[in-house]
Amino acid sequence: QGEWMHIYLLSPSWKYGVLTAFCEYVLQTRLQAGQGYGNTLNCVLTVYRNESVAGFFKGMSFPLASIAVYSSVVFGVFSNTQRLLGQLRHGDASHAPALVDVALASTVAGFISVGIGTPVDLVKIRLQMQTQPYSTADVKLKPTVPGFPVYRGPIHCFRTVLQKEGIAGIYRGMGAMLLRDVPGYCLYFIPYTFFCGWITPDGCISPNPASIWLAGGVAGAISWGTATPMDVVKSRLQADGVYLNKYKGIIDCILQSYQNEGLKVFFRGITINAVRGFPTSSAMFLGYELTLKAMKRDQTETNP
Repeated sequence: QGEWMHIYLLSPSWKYGVLTAFCEYVLQTRLQAGQGYGNTLNCVLTVYRNESVAGFFKGMSFPLASIAVYSSVVFGVFSNTQRLLGQLRHGDASHAPALVDVALASTVAGFISVGIGTPVDLVKIRLQMQTQPYSTADVKLKPTVPGFPVYRGPIHCFRTVLQKEGIAGIYRGMGAMLLRDVPGYCLYFIPYTFFCGWITPDGCISPNPASIWLAGGVAGAISWGTATPMDVVKSRLQADGVYLNKYKGIIDCILQSYQNEGLKVFFRGITINAVRGFPTSSAMFLGYELTLKAMKRDQTETNP
C-alpha cells in the first residue's frame, strides 16, 4: 500500500515540474480553445500585452493544490495494478511486468485519472478562457459581456458551474478526456518502461537517476505530443459555456473545428505539449522511482 503515499515524499519533484511547465499550460489552452492567436509567439505577446505576467499563471491555484492527489492516484493505480497482475499471472507481485501488464495497468490508470482530472481541468480552462472575446452569443444564456471575468476564483468557478450546469457540467469534456488519457497513459508508461530498460546497462538491478530522468522526459514528450488532437477537442468542450454553448458534443466539436479551421486545428499546441511534457514527466518519474527505492530500503531495514 506504500505506493499510494509516495507522492507526498516527492514534493520538490512535482513542484518543479508544475512550476516550470505551468505557463505553457496557459499558452496551450489559449492556442487550442481561444481565438485570434496565430502562433505560439503571437500568443505569448498577446497574453503579456493584455494581462501582463499574471496572465501566464491564470488558473494555477486549483491544479497546483490538486496535483499531489492526482499524481498519487495515477502512479498508485499504475503500480498496484502491475503488482496485482504479477500476483495473478505469475504468483509473485514483484515479478517484472510484461508489456501486456504495463498496457493494462496504464489503461486502468487512464480511466481512474479522468474522474479526478476532468473537474480540475474544467476549472483551470474556464478561469484561463473567461477573458477571451467571442463573436457570437447564445441567446438562451443570461447575457454576459465577453472579455470581462465571469468567475472570481477556482471555488467560485466550481460552485457556479455546479449550480448552473450540474454534475454533467463539472464533468463536461469527460468523454474527450477518456479518449485522450487512456491511450495517452499507454504511450506514457510503455515508452518509459522500454527506454528505461534500453538505456540501463546490463547487470544493473535498477536504472540510475539519469536514465530515469531521460526516459521519463522522452515518454512525456511522446505521450503529450500524440495526445494533442484530442486535447484540443477536450479544451474546446470545457471552455465552451463561459459565455455561450457552441458544441453539442465530441463529434460536433470535431466537425465544427475542422470546417472552420481545417485539419491543422487539431495540432495546435503540439510543440508546447511536447516541450512541457519533458520536464514535467522527468520530475515525476524521478521522484516516483527514488521514493519507491527509499521505501523499499526502509522496509528492508525494518524487516531484515
